[in-house]
Amino acid sequence: MAKSVEDARKKLDDEYGQVRRKFDSIHEAFDEVVSAGPEDDVYGRLEHLEKVVKEVRDGGLVGSGANGHRRALQEYEEALQQPSS
Repeated sequence: MAKSVEDARKKLDDEYGQVRRKFDSIHEAFDEVVSAGPEDDVYGRLEHLEKVVKEVRDGGLVGSGANGHRRALQEYEEALQQPSS
């Protein structure tokens, strides 16, 4: 079923907002890597960063992560291609 451009845009904005809110967790994990010293477990910190980025990209138990944004973007682009009635 085709969505209206307005509905598709609303969903796109919602999905984008959900992903953006999770960027702080990426920044925090990255800061842990950057602040590591020679006596810190750099490997472990990088592993944690990878895990956080993967969760934001793929989603967790509840959310769909950036995958949801990707689908919403595709729906929005398709809605833009539909002729106006």
